[in-house]
Amino acid sequence: MSLLSNKALVLLLAVATGLGALNAQAATAVSSDAPAQKVSMLGGKFTFNLPKGFSASPLPASPDGASGTLYSNATTKTVVIAAENNLPKGVSVKDNDGEFLDGTVADFDTAQQKSLPDYNKLSEKSLTRTTGLGLRQVDGTATQGGGMTLTTTLMAASGTRMAVVQVISRPGDMAAHETLIKQIVSGK
Repeated sequence: MSLLSNKALVLLLAVATGLGALNAQAATAVSSDAPAQKVSMLGGKFTFNLPKGFSASPLPASPDGASGTLYSNATTKTVVIAAENNLPKGVSVKDNDGEFLDGTVADFDTAQQKSLPDYNKLSEKSLTRTTGLGLRQVDGTATQGGGMTLTTTLMAASGTRMAVVQVISRPGDMAAHETLIKQIVSGK
């Protein structure tokens, strides 16, 4: 595994590790009347809006440049994690770097299989936003936070930064989960 993949994997593992606690936090969020949230990542190249009802909680920044926000909706029991990290010093990727994104997905799958014994990958998609930014989408299920969850993880990179957006929902609300993913991917 390359240094580039290792760095990407560290960010992805950090996201995956906290999922159990994050699901619990989603159930205790303070308000279902929270305003719509605009999210901007990768210097504005990856932007989207979350609908009303999501409360934002900043995640602790790491010394190596990782930062992010946890968005939770108590009504739908949905969690969205938006995180960014620096790539290794001296490494820069294109907005749609297929080799980097494919390697990141492979590393992510391996990490999910190790950390979540009943992880089941449902699908993987390669997408390109209208801005030219490449995305990889991985859909799966696993037991987290005391119950079965449906997860979609979106990965992107540009320049010296990488972004991960993970949406976690209960599997009984597949239609709402898919609607939210389409909203994020389209940037609306």
